[in-house]
Amino acid sequence: MPTISKLVWLRIRLHQRRGQLILALRITISALLSLALALALKMPLPLWVVMTALILTQASVGRSLRAVTDYMIGTLGGAIYGGAIAVLIPHESEIALLAVLALAVAPLAVLAVFNPRMNIGPVTAVIVLLLPAVTHHTPLESAIYRVLEVMLGASTGLAVSLLVFPSSAHDQAIEAAARTLNLMAKAFSKLVSDIAHGRDVDSLHEIQDGIGKALVRLDTVAAEAAHERSAKLASEPETGPLLRTLLRLRHDLVIMGRAVAMPLPDVLQTHLDAPMAQVSDAFTDYMRGCGNALVARGNPPPLDAVRLALETYAVEVSVVRREGLTRDLPADDAEHFFALGFALDQIHQNFRDLERCVTEWSQTPTPTTTKTIAK
Repeated sequence: MPTISKLVWLRIRLHQRRGQLILALRITISALLSLALALALKMPLPLWVVMTALILTQASVGRSLRAVTDYMIGTLGGAIYGGAIAVLIPHESEIALLAVLALAVAPLAVLAVFNPRMNIGPVTAVIVLLLPAVTHHTPLESAIYRVLEVMLGASTGLAVSLLVFPSSAHDQAIEAAARTLNLMAKAFSKLVSDIAHGRDVDSLHEIQDGIGKALVRLDTVAAEAAHERSAKLASEPETGPLLRTLLRLRHDLVIMGRAVAMPLPDVLQTHLDAPMAQVSDAFTDYMRGCGNALVARGNPPPLDAVRLALETYAVEVSVVRREGLTRDLPADDAEHFFALGFALDQIHQNFRDLERCVTEWSQTPTPTTTKTIAK
């Protein structure tokens, strides 16, 4: 491979991994800065400050904010409860220590099971209870230092997430939505190609699974974006309407999959092959176009091609009905034929909602790292 080609390849790979590399840089800065602060403030155990900063430096500002909030709630609860147990109940012997440890951990563990925000609570209680034997602090001092260490580490991690190449959860949500639309476009194209020969259930599930995972990812990032909005760190539109529109489109594709599970009769394919090919091109182009528009904060593509394709399809359906070609069809074939038309109509309706969502996002500033997701 020529040297210039290797450099181009390396540059492309680095650009593709830009988010991961920036996160690694932020984590490194968090570790160094938190240790420097802990040493400057003469914290007894800088280890906990550094560990907290590493844990709470996340891929987006929204995720860091959520992690810091949950971590602080769990730490305060664990420190207060664990410290109270350690101060109020003597535990000089090993048996007494085991009993006090059980009393300190069990209630917090039950609380953490029902409230994930308290996951760090049992860990904090254990640290507060057992660490004095190593540091020679009293349980109360151990609890206070633990809270101070977490506050310092959390503040460092959050500050680094906000100031060092900050990554907005809103931008990540838009990129996730664009990838989902790209997957939906590919799935729609595959489903249309199945009209002639059908598709088995397992392969239909395989097509849908990728979309499902993408929507789960989008839902997670959308929750992080909500934290940014609640903290007044972002002014972008809510991600909820876009997520709900994509969920409805996913349901439409499920209906579409059921409609093409069995091949349409030859007599219908003769009329529908050409209009369905036009529908496939128009629908997939529109989904990919909306994905690119979201990432670039641009206007959605026009729906004219989609409407024209549906009108052409409707004309052929009218011909099929006028010639009575559906009268003698078996019940299953007729059901799949009408389900196909219903799915196309539902997708078109949800395209209108998608158009509104993309238009709303087009009014926000373009990210500095704009890139094309849907291809």
